Amino acid sequence: MGRASALLSRRTAAFVALGAAVGAYYVWSDALPDVSTWTDVALLAFPIMPAVLGLLLIALPLRTWRGLLPAAVLLVLAAYGCQQAGWDLAGNFAKLWAATFFGWWFLTLFEAVSWVVIVACLIPLVDAISVWRGPTHTITTKHEHVYTSISIAFPAPHEGAARLGPPDVLFFALFLGAADRFGLRVVWTWILMTLSFGVTVVLANAFDVSGLPALPLLSAGFLLANADLLWKRWRERPRPAA
Repeated sequence: MGRASALLSRRTAAFVALGAAVGAYYVWSDALPDVSTWTDVALLAFPIMPAVLGLLLIALPLRTWRGLLPAAVLLVLAAYGCQQAGWDLAGNFAKLWAATFFGWWFLTLFEAVSWVVIVACLIPLVDAISVWRGPTHTITTKHEHVYTSISIAFPAPHEGAARLGPPDVLFFALFLGAADRFGLRVVWTWILMTLSFGVTVVLANAFDVSGLPALPLLSAGFLLANADLLWKRWRERPRPAA
């Protein structure tokens, strides 16, 4: 009990420290010097996005909380209220945690890691179609204000921001939670998935497109981090009787 309490205290202290640093950056990012586009991209890939997503890694034990779904719903309402009041910072983090809690709650519906693998194989295609020809494409090209209002922002120094849609964060949380729940590589899963978002930002700027689907590389990061373990589970699965 004492060891568990000490671990919880260290985790809480780490969350508070990182949260304070992230919050301070968001508050004062507009006051930072203006830098080149590629410097912005580099800073977004590391350390800005990893710092924000690091909060999810630290808070991972909350994935077993029974109040995830009502908390997520309340956070959606809070995000809407903050947006109406002009409290962009609070609204941004309300959206971040709403998507995270929805992802962890969604994970409770999965009975086996094979279900997660199936989702990881299917959602890249769905996301790509949505971004290039489907609803996401329509929203980002014809109703940009809608995308801005629902997406989670990662501000670059001085001005501009990278944005992730709620499904991107939801599946990030789901895959991270799955790695923890099913005994996979949690830290490597977080590293490769976080890196995948950074690579997506780099590619979007390199090809000068307004947005790229983030889920293909995210799914690849989850599968790559755990490929050997998943293959071993598959080979050792119970066989039906002849």
